[in-house]
Order: sequence, then structure tokens, then C-alpha cells
Amino acid sequence: MSQNHLADLAAETVKQALERGASDAECTISEGNEFSANVRMREVESLKQAGSRGAGLRVLIGQRAGSAYTSDLSADGIHRMVASALELAAITSDDPHAGLPEAEELGTISSDLQLYCADVERLETPAKIDLARTAEAAALDADPRITNSEGGSFDSRLSRRVFANSRGLVGEYRSSYCSLAAVPVARQGESMERDYWVSMARSFAGLEPAAHVGQVAAQRVLRRLGARKVETQRVPVVFEPRTARSLLGSIFEAVHGESVYRQASFLAGKLGEKVAAETLTVIDDGTIAGLFGSSPFDDEGVPTRRTAVIERGVLKSYLLNTYMARKLGMKTTGNASRGLSGNAGIGHGNLFLERGERTPEEIIAGISSGFYVTELIGSGVNIVTGDYSRGAAGMWIRNGELAFPVSEVTIAGNLTNMLMDVEAIGSDLEFRSSAAAPTLLIREMTVGGR
Repeated sequence: MSQNHLADLAAETVKQALERGASDAECTISEGNEFSANVRMREVESLKQAGSRGAGLRVLIGQRAGSAYTSDLSADGIHRMVASALELAAITSDDPHAGLPEAEELGTISSDLQLYCADVERLETPAKIDLARTAEAAALDADPRITNSEGGSFDSRLSRRVFANSRGLVGEYRSSYCSLAAVPVARQGESMERDYWVSMARSFAGLEPAAHVGQVAAQRVLRRLGARKVETQRVPVVFEPRTARSLLGSIFEAVHGESVYRQASFLAGKLGEKVAAETLTVIDDGTIAGLFGSSPFDDEGVPTRRTAVIERGVLKSYLLNTYMARKLGMKTTGNASRGLSGNAGIGHGNLFLERGERTPEEIIAGISSGFYVTELIGSGVNIVTGDYSRGAAGMWIRNGELAFPVSEVTIAGNLTNMLMDVEAIGSDLEFRSSAAAPTLLIREMTVGGR
């Protein structure tokens, strides 16, 4: 099926819905191919390759909405999908906030966001398997204490998304993605630990070398051997970038339009107020070339954009789609997100905490006693109240250095206080997913141990 045919099919599906009684309609078509190779203990454990293609349609009859989807893109399949969506809309209730974005809100970014790289598509299966095997072997060969492995893996995805609506917008984009990971297991006496390292990129050329991935994974697991508990105490807590990123997830939930509307967020009603330390700025930006959260338009056909969520400690914006924006009396921020059908939810683009000026080493050097968090366990975060309590593992900081590994402890606080108590932000911001944060120092939290 040609690329132009998919765009034409989306537009034709919308036209068919209008002709059969819809007052508005929007159609999404996606197709893609996924590949996964997993190697364990130097042997291929699994290979998976799958392709998918489907269409989704959302229609409005006045302010009653209905949706349907299909993997059958034949004329009959599309006809049945249109009929199903219209039947559902006919029996739903009016929703005063339902509707497509306003015409002036629609559009697409014309610049090249570098979302697709052909080198991912050109890579042959034997080469992908070899990369996974090399990453795992580098970890296994790094030290005799690494006696086992949960595997090495190579994954890739190629996709295309087409969107059309009854306001005249037709847009599309292609994207590519690949990742390489190693997950070694180390043993020393009675102590057994696991850790991992992963590299992700839009292009194959952007991946870290396979041997490097395995070596970093080995270094991370070896430093965890001999972990111990510590006494319960209140100390500075440093989140490494991988765990600092999880705090962004909590911030996202708190500025999510639905949470705000339901008053189920500790940040509800606080626009324009100081909610964090002045050093902290959180940005959502779906327009950065080559990154994982970028796209030329959101899933309602609204151009993506850069939104300052928290700027120098002040809450500047919530993240909204059209529906939640209307319920809150605001404007969409271009953050609509959904699968093939149904009403749009809210997602983020590239959500990140702006980098600071100090290196991680400089931050750690300034702490006489504290906890460096490398892994978080569980999901003990209450977005309504901000209460925060999670299992954690990492390294104890003593006299400005990482002294010994720590496990089986909890870290606890309240997000309201934690954001205000951000004392230092690292210079090591690096995007390894659509959310990214540098090293982050919280002035004081409770570390629960013995």
C-alpha cells in the first residue's frame, strides 16, 4: 500500500463519515514493523518480528461522540468501521465539551524533526542478533563475579502515522527507533545483584557501541555487591539521572489536565505560584529534532510546541488536550495522545528538567553523609497529597565520595517539600527516552533502614 494511498484513505474515510451523518470526524491510520532479538548466556533465546496496520475513526453527531477501529483496510472494512462509529455516537449522551480543536488551532510543523532514519531499516537480522550477543558477552566477560545474565537484547521499530479530520487537516510522519541492552547478574558470597544498561536512538548510528553497553551494565552491577542497610535517618538524597527521571513522571501526573480538573493533584489551583526551588525549570517540548517525544502534531492534529511547565520554580502551565482545556476554560497545549480510536488522552512530548551547572561529581563532593539513589522500587506516590515513599537501592555517600552499596531501604518525603528543597541540579542532562533529567540533589529526605 503506497504512502499516498494511506493519506488518501484517511481523508476518504472522514468524507464517508460526513456523508453518512457525522457533523465532524477524525481518522488515524498507523502501520509499523517491530523486531526483537534476545540472547541469554550467549545463546539466542527468542526472536520476534511483527507487522501491524490499522485505522481508527472518531465521529461526532453534534456533541455526541463515537469511535471504532479496524485492521481491515479494505473498502468493506472501512465501511463497517464508519457504520460502527456512527451507531455508537447515536446512542451516547451529549457532552458540552466534546468536539474537534478549533480550525485555527490545527496544523503541523513543517521542519524536519529527524524522526526517521533509514539505517534502522537496512540492518539485517544476523547483525541485530550479533549486537545483542556482543553486549551480553561484554558484561559476562567483565568480571568472574558476573556469573549469570538476564540477557542482551536488540529491539527496533519502524512506524508511520497518518491523521485526517473534517476541518481539512491531513498530516503524516514516519519514525524509527532502536535500542540495545544488557542485564547482567553478579554474585559475591551470599550477595547476588542485577542491574542493566540500555542505549536508545532514532538511528542505528546513534546507539552506543555494543561492548560499551555491556561494560557499563557490568560496572553498575558490580558496585552493588555487598549492599547493606543503613540506620533510619534524615540526609541529603541524590537521584542519578535514571531515577531523577521518575520524579518527572510524578510532576507529569500532577500537571495532567484530568488530575487538575478532578482536584486530584497537589498542584491543582496553583498556576502562577512558586511550587519549586528557583533553580528548577521543567519543559515539555515536542519539537526537538531527533528525540523520542517529538512529532509534528499531536493526536488531535494540533502542532506540538514548547511549553514551560515550571519556570524558575513557578508553575506556568498544565498539560492539556482540547477536551480538558475546555473543561478548565483554557487552551490546548498540543498534548493530545491516543491509540487508533477513542477520545484523546493527554501525553507529554520531550519532558525534561533543565540542566544545571554542577557536575555529578561536584554535587556528591559537597555531601558529608547522604544517599545516592540508583534504583527505585514500587510506586508509593500519592499525587493528590504529594506523599512520597518508595523502596530504593544505591550508594552511600561519605565525605564526598560513593563509599558502599545500600539496598532494602525506603526514601520518604512529600513532593511539595521535595520540589522546594531541590538544592542542586547536575549538568548531565541526556535524553534516553521521552523524559529526561540530570542528577538531582534534594536537601533532606528520610531514608528508612534498620
